[in-house]
Amino acid sequence: MVFINYVDRGALPTAAPLLRLDLHFSDTQTGILLSAFFWTYASMQIPIGLLAERFGAHRVLAVGLAVWASATILVGVAHSFTVLLLLRLLLGLGESAGFPCVSKLLASAVPPKGLGLANGIVAFAYLFGPAVGLYAGGLLMAQFGWRSAFFVFGALSLLWLWPWSHIARQVPAPAPSNVEDSPRFWTVLKNRAMWGTGLGLFSINYVFYFMLTWLPSYLVRARGFSMVEMAQLAGSSYVVNALSALAAGWAIDRYIRRGGSGSLAYKANLAVAHIGSVVCMLSMAVGSKPLALSAIFLFQVLCGASSPCVFAVSQILAGPRAAGRWVGIQNTCGSLAGVVAPALTGFIVDRTHSFTNAFLVAAAMSVLGLVGWIWMLPTLAELPWKKLAAPRTAPALT
Repeated sequence: MVFINYVDRGALPTAAPLLRLDLHFSDTQTGILLSAFFWTYASMQIPIGLLAERFGAHRVLAVGLAVWASATILVGVAHSFTVLLLLRLLLGLGESAGFPCVSKLLASAVPPKGLGLANGIVAFAYLFGPAVGLYAGGLLMAQFGWRSAFFVFGALSLLWLWPWSHIARQVPAPAPSNVEDSPRFWTVLKNRAMWGTGLGLFSINYVFYFMLTWLPSYLVRARGFSMVEMAQLAGSSYVVNALSALAAGWAIDRYIRRGGSGSLAYKANLAVAHIGSVVCMLSMAVGSKPLALSAIFLFQVLCGASSPCVFAVSQILAGPRAAGRWVGIQNTCGSLAGVVAPALTGFIVDRTHSFTNAFLVAAAMSVLGLVGWIWMLPTLAELPWKKLAAPRTAPALT
């Protein structure tokens, strides 16, 4: 499901170089379209997390996919900025079902010592999505026009509902929540660690969504690649990203099973990824063409290696009783980066006629993640929710 999620959401960034010329959009308009997806995606993360815990993540996932696949198909017949904007909002609404529901299912079914690999598999899927989307979409668009990819991707996405309907029958209905078993929403919301994961995810996502939405345009316009060359280069870089995620998830679990510290494994991985990301953004901003291409692939290695960590950390801290709402809040924070990054990049490129400053902003944003992941998080273990929810009593007077 998350593989399909990222194939469909990446179709418009892949089409952006052609769509912009065909419909005579400015970079600012293109940036707004790329950003609009996240307006509804971010705003629905918390409600989706609560719905997943109330009605079952398997059901919410099915409804979400039906909505976003329909929106993808309809992009193929859109001819105006307003219609495309509305369809991007609808796409974000449907795709918001993804990570809160996935995290709810994983936290309920997978023990903490297996969450690294489980999230690595999920990360492999959603990072392999852009690889397939960029490569297959780029070739389709080069051969049949940019609209063709939306018809093909949307129609194929709907096929997922058939196998999922059989799998979902085996998923037990969600148990009724009660105050004793599940922390209140406010208890989760006021927790420092939750905001640490939110800030960390915002930082990671700013750079990731900046690359996901503008990398095709950067390669075509700033580095002079054709659509086919861009599709091959960008697509192969996301294959590297996906393989890195799978390897990192396996390695983290192996390290923990041999007695290593989960906190050290996850936090060190995230720290290296953020520091390395700064170097990569600077290299792409001011480096030569060979250096910039090398930095693209190094960034994908680092991004992939950190991907199993961002939700495994939250699933461990929240536990199965609070994972849905925790990840809903966390992903709201992270998705705000998707609102800002594409639109701000379009504005910068429009004003400066260069991608250099956009990469410098991305480098600065990556530094914020060190604060969230390292300084704001405690030792990784399920938080004592009953103790945190207990009312404070006034000291006795003597």
